[in-house]
Amino acid sequence: MTESAGLPMYRWQEIAQDIEEQIRSGRLPLGGRLPGERLLCEEYGAALGTVRRAVRELRERGLIGVVPAKGTYVLKKPQDNEEIPPASE
Repeated sequence: MTESAGLPMYRWQEIAQDIEEQIRSGRLPLGGRLPGERLLCEEYGAALGTVRRAVRELRERGLIGVVPAKGTYVLKKPQDNEEIPPASE
């Protein structure tokens, strides 16, 4: 767990924040497909459950959507004031 603005962050939050920044910057464009979960695990050096938790967070916030057997796609850009909530679990 690391800290951001003095608040603890879990690894899944760090990953979600990084993917959010990629969406915000346009590296992952609207309608763009995210790498598969296994590739994200390799990219971030994280366990599958950790990556899935990060993806779930972004999906719950409406930034990405999952199409079964097709992939995970960017649905919208985050608002400037929208951030990952502090660790609560």
